[in-house]
Amino acid sequence: MNHDRIHAREPAHHRDRWTVGAIESIETRDGHCHVTVTAENGGTDDLVVTLAIRDLFVRRLDIADGDSPVGERVWYRKHGGASR
Repeated sequence: MNHDRIHAREPAHHRDRWTVGAIESIETRDGHCHVTVTAENGGTDDLVVTLAIRDLFVRRLDIADGDSPVGERVWYRKHGGASR
């Protein structure tokens, strides 16, 4: 399976290749993390990442332990290029 990319902090390189958005929902299905993100331009993207990546980017968000990441700002890239 090809996975998407997601960061809790603004990437330091190739900034033009990343889309900025807010987490709309996050859930675990079929052994993967499915994240729905609303881009700043109003579009919605569904991302699929590993559970390890989920743990990494959620840990790096500026939220208290146990708080929901919904509504938090992230930078992301769909696999295979720019987001839709």
